[in-house]
Amino acid sequence: MSFLKMTPFLAAAVSLGLPAMADEVNIYSYRQPELIQPLLDKFTEETGIETNVVFLDKGLVERLQAEGKRSPADLILTVDISRLNGAVEAGVTQPVQSDVLEANIPAEFRDPDGQWFGLTSRARVIYASKDRVADGEVTTYEDLADPKWKGRICTRSGTHAYNVALVSAMIAHHGLEETETWLEGVKSNLARKPQGNDRAQVKAIWAAECDISIGNTYYMGKMLEDEEQKAWADSVRIVFPTFENGGAHVNLSGVAMTQSAPNRENALKLMEWLSSAEGQQLYAELNYEYPVLPGVEASEIVAGWGSFTPDDVALIDLAKLRPDALKAVERVNFDE
Repeated sequence: MSFLKMTPFLAAAVSLGLPAMADEVNIYSYRQPELIQPLLDKFTEETGIETNVVFLDKGLVERLQAEGKRSPADLILTVDISRLNGAVEAGVTQPVQSDVLEANIPAEFRDPDGQWFGLTSRARVIYASKDRVADGEVTTYEDLADPKWKGRICTRSGTHAYNVALVSAMIAHHGLEETETWLEGVKSNLARKPQGNDRAQVKAIWAAECDISIGNTYYMGKMLEDEEQKAWADSVRIVFPTFENGGAHVNLSGVAMTQSAPNRENALKLMEWLSSAEGQQLYAELNYEYPVLPGVEASEIVAGWGSFTPDDVALIDLAKLRPDALKAVERVNFDE
């Protein structure tokens, strides 16, 4: 756990569950600090409202449950629709009604009851070796189970939230039984035991340990800005696969207001600012993601990766399929 801009007051509030100051917003975040701090700094510059962030790599919902009404947290920032929906199901969020948010964020990127709001989206794509994979050789997620890829695929853990969401989408399109067969096929094609993060899979392609991997689009941007990892990124190209009867799988980063929210008014101001044209442009450019506000363009780098048609399965439906998807991954012992 790490703390950003942790004031003495917030330190006390976090430990004692005291209400926060009126000119602050307190955030519990699954998003990495470097991904959000520039945004929060800009918000403070424009509004005078300070932001305090507690970064957690796990246990965010459990912490809110333990703190209850005494929690100092106003907002949750997280990635993955299942994590957003999980917070709602755990009873640690509250509905928000805002004409600004409803105008800025399309219905498919927000909870019907106002419990969470998407801020940026990303596609789950295939990273393919420029040297060893021909154009058009892989076009669908279903292709990953084709025996021609035996010993050629790398991926992170099948139980990671990003892959569980992809499996949920597969269930939505093909049903549970066919999805488990697909998982078995992908598992039989793995070059090594699932391990590491999405960037580690691209590194493995660069090292000729495998030829294709599954990853989120924004990691390409992050690798290109890293002197060591740029070589990994340069060794691959992004392929936007689709489901055989659908589009490319997308997920999102999002925000929800906590049930306690001692600074509700300021928290709402931050939510609305993040959904604004300025907030969306900055968020998308910093993190190499896609804005959800219509009319705000992706950054030049992101646009250069090409276009795709998002899958039309509702994100909330994917969240509801998460338990089945996780069980399917575990039943086939995907990580073993």
